[in-house]
Amino acid sequence: MAKIYASPSSYVQGKGILLKSKKYIKRLGKRALTLAGPNALKIIGNEYNQYLKDSGFEVQPVTFNGESSMDEIKRIVKIGKDFKADMIIGLGGGKTLDTAKAIANKLKTKVAILPSLASTDAPCSRLSVIYHSDGSFSKYLFYDKNPDLVLVDTTLVAKAPVRFLASGIGDALATNVEAQAVVKHDGNTTLGGKQTLVGNAIAQKCQETLFKYGKEALISVKNGIDSKALDNVIEANILMSGLGFESGGLAAAHAIYNGMTVLHGDISKMMHGEKVAFGTLTQLFLEGVDIKRFDKFLDFELQIGLPTTFKDLRIPNIKDDELLKVAHAANSSNDTMGEMPFEVSDDDIVQAMKAVNAYSIDYQNLK
Repeated sequence: MAKIYASPSSYVQGKGILLKSKKYIKRLGKRALTLAGPNALKIIGNEYNQYLKDSGFEVQPVTFNGESSMDEIKRIVKIGKDFKADMIIGLGGGKTLDTAKAIANKLKTKVAILPSLASTDAPCSRLSVIYHSDGSFSKYLFYDKNPDLVLVDTTLVAKAPVRFLASGIGDALATNVEAQAVVKHDGNTTLGGKQTLVGNAIAQKCQETLFKYGKEALISVKNGIDSKALDNVIEANILMSGLGFESGGLAAAHAIYNGMTVLHGDISKMMHGEKVAFGTLTQLFLEGVDIKRFDKFLDFELQIGLPTTFKDLRIPNIKDDELLKVAHAANSSNDTMGEMPFEVSDDDIVQAMKAVNAYSIDYQNLK
C-alpha cells in the first residue's frame, strides 16, 4: 500500500490576521456562506461578516446549531444551494469546522477554516467527526482533499478561556502516542495509506513542542497575552497535530474518546481533548509503557489541568458494565483500536481505564 501525506492548500497564522484576511479569502470565491455558532458570532463573527461585505464579498451568514450531525449538514447544504455559494467559511470550534468541511464537500465548493479556538486538531484535516443528534459518536466522513485555507488569528485564540487551549493540548498530546503505535503495527492512517516519514516526524515535533511550551502557553492565555510560547502551542494544537494525526494515524486514544460518547450525564460536559487526554493515558497502560514514561505524561496532564481520574471525567461512580459499553464502542470495527500493534479486547480496555484511575489517585496522594 502507498504512503500518503496530506495538508491544507494554505495555512496562515498570525496576530490580528482575521480582519486582514481578504487577500487570502478572495482566492477562493466571491459568494461566501459563513457558518458560526452563537458565541463565535458574538465575539467576532458578526464583525467578520461585515468585514467581508465591506471587502466586496456576497455573504450568507448561518448560525450553527451546535452538533455536527447529518441533519445539521443537510439543513445548511440547502441554504448554500439556494444562495449559490462558491465557498464555505467555518468560524468557531471543532464541530462548527467539521460541519463546514462536510457542507463544502457536498456542495463541491472551496472551504476556509477559521478556528476561534485552539481546542482541537480538526481544522487542517480532510475528515469530519459526525455525531448523532444526542451527541454520541456516529462515524467519520472522509473527503478527497484538505481545506483550501486554514487561517488562525492568535490574538483571537489568546482571548479564549484557558480550558479550550488545555483541551487542545490534550487532543494534540495523543498525536505522537497514536502515530508510534500505528507505525509499530505497520497500520494505516486515516488517509487510507501508510505513514510517511514526514507525518511521523511532525507527530514527534508536536509532542516535543507541547512538553516544552505547554505550561507557559497556558499562563499566557490566563493573562490574555499573545506570547511566542502560545504561538508555538497553537501551531502544535492545530497544524502539527492535524497533520500528525492524519498522516500518522489514530489508535486507542481517540477510539476510547469515541467510546466515551455512549455515556450520558455530566461527562457530556467534558470537552473532546479532555476525554482524549484520558484516552492517551489509557493507551499507554494498554501498551505497558515503563513507569518513567507514563509519569511524564501524567505529570504534564496534571499540570495542564486535564482529567486523569474518573472523578475528573465526572463519572466518579461508574460501574464496570458502563465501562464495558465504552470499551465495546471503542473496539468497534469502524473505529481505530484495530491500529494498535496487538489485539485489544473489551476487557483489556476496561482494566486499563480502571488502572489509570487508580494509579493517578495513588500518585497524587503520595505527592
